Amino acid sequence: MDLKTNTIAGWVLGAAGAALGLSIVGGMIYHGGRPEKMGYPIEGVEAEGSGGGAAEVPIASLLPTADAAKGAEVFKKCAACHTINQGGANGIGPNLYATMGEAIAQGKGGFAFSDALKAVGGTWDWDKMNAWLTSPRKFAPGTKMTFAGLSNPQDRANVILYLNQQGSNLPLPAAPAAKAEAAAGGEAPANGADAAVKKVEEDPRGETGSIANTGTPARGAPSVDPQAAIEGAKAPR
Repeated sequence: MDLKTNTIAGWVLGAAGAALGLSIVGGMIYHGGRPEKMGYPIEGVEAEGSGGGAAEVPIASLLPTADAAKGAEVFKKCAACHTINQGGANGIGPNLYATMGEAIAQGKGGFAFSDALKAVGGTWDWDKMNAWLTSPRKFAPGTKMTFAGLSNPQDRANVILYLNQQGSNLPLPAAPAAKAEAAAGGEAPANGADAAVKKVEEDPRGETGSIANTGTPARGAPSVDPQAAIEGAKAPR
């Protein structure tokens, strides 16, 4: 091997050694591996499932704006297991005609309901049907129902309204705000200012005597006796 070849070989080995060294050092500084928490934190955004999530909207608040036609579209997800026409046959799941208001896990042409669903008891009211469609397994742990549930509250409201129109026709529940107003006697409680204005409107002259000047006069102002003022008003002039 001549001198030129040795020189070239030396440069190649030196470059390879330098590259290897840089690789080792870089690996020590910028080491790989899976982080304990994936992603990057965003300030002001709470992690999902850490609590403090938005409260579930009551089904009674969603039903007034529900759309049965959209509910029929949602029901297509159920059609593989259920029929809904009057007199329809049971399949993997029971026929669902006139289900709203019916006793839970009863009837339906002898369909074999699970013991878990039978143990729930009661009837298929609005809240129970909403809870069932949210998560059948949470509503009745051990149920034979394999459907995971509908996560969208409006989808549930739409399909529940559609179910109700298929032979049940129960009256829609009152919205929570209407219930609160009815419990309060039909009127929302008035604040202090509103109550005072209403009182003045009902008795503008103060003839009931319920509104009296009982405050302490300002310094230097003459004291006014309400009875003396009345007597003075009656005196002939």
